[in-house]
Amino acid sequence: MIDPTALELLICPISGGPLTYNPHNETLESADAGVAFPIVDGIPHLIAEAAQPL
Repeated sequence: MIDPTALELLICPISGGPLTYNPHNETLESADAGVAFPIVDGIPHLIAEAAQPL
């Protein structure tokens, strides 16, 4: 789970757009870039190399 307040502050490092939390996959998703970033041990890995296609 990610804090909703923190989620408002995070942006996609690829598109610069907003991110949404997907609780089923434990990822942060960028619809603009079409990618998902993993959350590992509660820490979002917001680097382009960690992105996976949606």
